[in-house]
Amino acid sequence: MIFGHYIREIGRGARGARSLERDDARQLYAAMLDGGVPDLELGAIILALRVKGEAPDEMLGFLAAVDERTNRLELPSGRVRPVVLPTYSGAREEANLTPLLALLLQRFGVPVLVHGLLEGLGRVTTGLIFRELGIMPMASAAQAQARLEENGLAFLPLNALCPGAYSLLNLRSRLGVRNSAHSLVKLINPFAGDAVLIAPATHPEFIELMRGMLLERGQRGLLLRATEGEPFANPRCRPRLEYIHDGMTEVLFEAEHESLRVAPDLPAATDAATTALWIRRVLDRQIPLPKPLANQLACCLVASGYAEDLCQAKAVVAVETSGRSAAEA
Repeated sequence: MIFGHYIREIGRGARGARSLERDDARQLYAAMLDGGVPDLELGAIILALRVKGEAPDEMLGFLAAVDERTNRLELPSGRVRPVVLPTYSGAREEANLTPLLALLLQRFGVPVLVHGLLEGLGRVTTGLIFRELGIMPMASAAQAQARLEENGLAFLPLNALCPGAYSLLNLRSRLGVRNSAHSLVKLINPFAGDAVLIAPATHPEFIELMRGMLLERGQRGLLLRATEGEPFANPRCRPRLEYIHDGMTEVLFEAEHESLRVAPDLPAATDAATTALWIRRVLDRQIPLPKPLANQLACCLVASGYAEDLCQAKAVVAVETSGRSAAEA
């Protein structure tokens, strides 16, 4: 495979570069995932794509190659759809509440697959918080499948889900910059069937890109502005929550443009132990679930098929997650 042809197309700078056709993009990314591109050419491709920017058809081709190399899971038994939570950023300034969302969904009987990284490059990852909560990572897709059937929640590291994508993500430590894999992993849905992908976008342009890709692929998902890259609603100020299904986009909650007047009771620090302790208190109803997260949970119940509509979902969430008052706690 000659890579100079691809580099000439995408490497002419932000104005002169041309995006690849979908099938060419799939073939190129397949070689990248398989470790078949020499280091010099691989570095040139990654930097050229970063300068050029991500185009929809190109990204769809890349994602098709990722799909072909992702270890698949079967839908767990039961009437509700599983929820997929990609967690690849971790916490730096805000507590990482992805584990809380996963555990709340599990409590409602919604199967949850969390996939992401164990290491955080200085950030507090979901894996670290799960460990504090006694939830260990699975070593393979087969183990994750079994754990989902047993108790409805599994955490599968990316190196066991899609080793090629894991290798490309690790190039950040060598090159010093992100690459397309950092966007693509947030769109991995390993289920062979109808599941709900929680799709976290880090900036407005990527929200548009992710929405278009989900619609083009006919996937079911909940699209939102990420909190420090993580797939949970900002507990201080709810983002827009869009339910994508059946070829359409349905806005379940509009974004709040001001922070909550009464600040929610949040973890005092972002470290894994403090965050895990706070999550336990929310699960034990000692403190209330922040409203934006309650809204996101209701959206997940609708998308999974647990609730018939948003009104029912909000009512169920209000009853099941309301915290005790300070006097009662």
